[in-house]
Formats: sequence, structure tokens, C-alpha cells
Amino acid sequence: MELERVERVDEQDRVVAVVGRGEAVRRGWLHRIAVTVCRDPEGRILVQRRSGNLSRFPGHHEIASGGAVAVGESYEEAATRELAEELGVRTPVRHVVTFLNRAGLSPHWLAVHEAVLGDDPTPDPDDVTWHGWLSESELLGMMREQPFTPDSHDTLRRYLAAAERENA
Repeated sequence: MELERVERVDEQDRVVAVVGRGEAVRRGWLHRIAVTVCRDPEGRILVQRRSGNLSRFPGHHEIASGGAVAVGESYEEAATRELAEELGVRTPVRHVVTFLNRAGLSPHWLAVHEAVLGDDPTPDPDDVTWHGWLSESELLGMMREQPFTPDSHDTLRRYLAAAERENA
């Protein structure tokens, strides 16, 4: 029995049905994912290595924490909840960009948020085996050499482009 329910959405991100997340992934149905890129006060980005025990992309690195948006939940609520679950961090998140992401296991709408953390996170050891703060240049170098989750590259590109537009 599948427990996690998500909203199946269309190409305009409108809800069309409530389905199991596993079924949405298997059938390639659009659904919603919310993630947060974490920065420290110096502007470095938090990078994590996923546990080898996870079913999706074990041992891969990623630049954002997050997961599926639950039924009736907003992107921001999901991003805040996932940040607390995965990193033990309770802090406000700020929306940066939302896009239709076709990388990864199945297509989904991906809302990218940002949070500035004053303290080091305490990741769930069942999810994260390593984490560290990297400058943008260090992160880009690491992404050329280490395995990252499929959506990390596009997420980082869109996140940095949105930040650049905001600062222009």
C-alpha cells in the first residue's frame, strides 16, 4: 500500500487528480517537488551526499534539500517541512524560481527556494552521509568530478540565473 499522496498536475501546474507518488513517478505524471538551496552568511552553498541506503540516487551529491509537495500543501510549506525533516533546520524559505523539470526519475514542477542558515544543519543520517559548505566555484568544480542527482545541474543553473537577475 502506497502512503505518500501527491497532486497530479498539468503543463500549467493545475491540479487534475490526487495520486500515489510512486504511481506518478512510474507513469511519468507531472506532480510537484519543492527544494531549498541553503547558503551560509558568507554565501557558500550547502552540498550533501545522499545515503547509500536511499532508493533514489544513493551516494549522489545534491545541492538542495526537498521532496514531494503533499496534497493541499503549498510549495513553500513543503520546502519548509522538508528542510526540517532532512536537515533539522527550522527557518523561513524564500521562493526563487519554479520550472518544469524533466530530469530525474519523472517529470515534475520544481519550486526552488533559498534559506540562509546561521548554524550548521544536523542532517538525518538515514538521508545524508556527508555535508559541507562550498563556494560557487568549488561547487562547480565538484559537479564536474562527482556524481550529482540529475536535477542538481539545472536547479543550480536556474537558481544562480534568478539570483543574478535579482541583483542586476
